[in-house]
Amino acid sequence: MHRSAPRLTRILACAAVPVMLVVAGCSSDSGDKDKKDSSGSSSSSTAPSAKKSESTVEPAKFTALPNPCKSIASKTVTSLVPKTKSKGGTTANSSDTAYRAGCSWNGLDDKGVKGSQYRWLDVGFTRFDSDQALGSGATRAQQDYMKQVAKAREAEGAKKVAEASVPGIGEQATKITYDLTKTSEDFKYATIVARTENVVVTLTYNGAGYAGAKTPSADDILKGAEKAAKEAVASVAATTTADSKPDAPSGSTEPGGSSKAGEKATDKKTS
Repeated sequence: MHRSAPRLTRILACAAVPVMLVVAGCSSDSGDKDKKDSSGSSSSSTAPSAKKSESTVEPAKFTALPNPCKSIASKTVTSLVPKTKSKGGTTANSSDTAYRAGCSWNGLDDKGVKGSQYRWLDVGFTRFDSDQALGSGATRAQQDYMKQVAKAREAEGAKKVAEASVPGIGEQATKITYDLTKTSEDFKYATIVARTENVVVTLTYNGAGYAGAKTPSADDILKGAEKAAKEAVASVAATTTADSKPDAPSGSTEPGGSSKAGEKATDKKTS
């Protein structure tokens, strides 16, 4: 009995070894699997969720421009530009009239020995589409609106420049008045820059007295400019809305969409 005790102990010890190895093996496998599961779980938790849909800009309201030479009533043109050379107006050069358009009228009312009265009237339209990268048409138009106000305010040779907002014309409007001497005569100028949604309207009216005729009053020139500007802005709304057709496709020649981004319809006009 005493001899068999050590032998029994050795047998039990040997029998226990495989069990321990199996347990150790299972423990090791389980740990690896847990690590993999943990790693996978961590990766999935840090992975970005489904792509959020990109926010879209507000569609542009106006999708076309009016005929610039018909944007101001013929009766208004006749009253502001007596003896106009062309009642139908002169269309300004434009690479794409869907985005830039303009028209001008001028005339000299010869009163013989009493001298002559000269008047010039022009209107220009610039339209902006909404663009995912550049912003909504209205926002882009507002940016251009500020540029046109600054441009009018900094007219070369202008004197007595005055600027003020004008209520009742589009979403926003600014009037810029000044005096300018050219061809040895004193001219009175009034420029109205207005924005209606995604369209910018720039209208200039000026006049002078020749051969001894009296220079027109600044008030009369301004009143005439405001009247014509109201009609021009109203003509935009009467032309089209965003409900009639979709924005122009990308790659169009709208302002900011080509190498001629800064081109204005009235660039080549003279006054």
